[in-house]
Amino acid sequence: MQQAIGAAILALYLACSALLAPVFRVMLARRAACGREDKRRWREKLGAPGARRPEGQLLWLHAASVGELASVTGLIAALAEARPHTALLVTTSTMTSARLAAERLPRRVLHQYLPLDLPGAVTRFLDHWKPDAAVWVESELWPRLIGQTAARRIPMLLVNARMSDRSARRWQRVPALAQRLLACFAQVFAQDAQTAEHLAALGLPPARLQSLGSLKENTSPLPFDAAERGRLAAAWAGRPRWLAASTHAGEEAVVLAAHRLAGAAMPGLLLILAPRHPERGASVAAMARAAGFAPAERAAGVGDAAAAEVYLADTLGEMGLWFDLAPVAFLGGSLIAVGGHNPYEPVAQGAAVLHGPHTANFSEIYARLDAAGGARKVADAEALAAALVDLLAGGGAAAAAQAQAARGAVSASADAVQAALAAAIAATLDSAGAGAARRG
Repeated sequence: MQQAIGAAILALYLACSALLAPVFRVMLARRAACGREDKRRWREKLGAPGARRPEGQLLWLHAASVGELASVTGLIAALAEARPHTALLVTTSTMTSARLAAERLPRRVLHQYLPLDLPGAVTRFLDHWKPDAAVWVESELWPRLIGQTAARRIPMLLVNARMSDRSARRWQRVPALAQRLLACFAQVFAQDAQTAEHLAALGLPPARLQSLGSLKENTSPLPFDAAERGRLAAAWAGRPRWLAASTHAGEEAVVLAAHRLAGAAMPGLLLILAPRHPERGASVAAMARAAGFAPAERAAGVGDAAAAEVYLADTLGEMGLWFDLAPVAFLGGSLIAVGGHNPYEPVAQGAAVLHGPHTANFSEIYARLDAAGGARKVADAEALAAALVDLLAGGGAAAAAQAQAARGAVSASADAVQAALAAAIAATLDSAGAGAARRG
């Protein structure tokens, strides 16, 4: 019964996305016209190639956005060096990640936007690039693209796989569909034991599953505009500052209350407030005003950034800038039952991490950071304010020491994880090459 339900859901998805393909094409063109897609390259999302396919063997790696790409830049560089005769194609989905690819990837690595999961787009992409093997990073699984890749007998690996408790509960409603998608991967490397347990429960055979560790422990600092960093650093010179990153509804009131308490002990304290969903910027700004602050709003260009007590960072693609400017970062989604957000990026940027009690999405790394003195758990506004005063007092020496402890905690196994994944990918490419030679 479950198999039939899974097949029916997949068939319905494929049929509906095919019928809606013309609508998606129009929407994509309109987004490009208003600057929400790459105006020069948006047709790549319809499968139109933006470059010639090199001769010989080609490895395709997909990393959806900035976080995923930042976690695999070291792996890609290692593969490029170890296999100079294998062409490397990296796909991402966002303009910010495309900029990161241009800045961070070796020059010979090709970058394209991932095609939308539509019949024509997927076919054009695979027909042109003809990858010999494919590597998917983390958790973005597109049914048509995965299915057509598997149908062409292109071996696929899923690396740095992550599945939270919430995602696992959603997949458990359609276990047969999850099993059909996971069965397309020759090998799955989970980033933690929790994910491995969830994948096994969904029917992934143990022989194909390995809990290896997280590539995000090798995450490089997020990109940012150096000139803008210099401008803001000059405007805020001499002021202690902290960041509340990726906050959700229900958390900003706590953050603002903590800022009021800490500010009483630290004159001139600045809060950079970056809500998880920037479209909430207006409501968060209203909340700050109701709390007695006159916020400067980045997206709206309102207020004096130099004088503001609260700076609302309600834009996309600039988190690297805020992590670099703030010696202390509170990570949201953790004071309420969201499950927390990725701590690897602020650690890579040198920020001391604070978090609430709800960190189930990244439970292993938060536990390790807390145990090593590389992060602190806070439960309410009073605890958050006390931690801020402790870390930022005396020029921030305590924050620097905590950030150093965090870097030591996450770097312990990073090289081993990268080496193991590079070896698995190389073995897959060698096997694909041998199979192609036999078929030839």
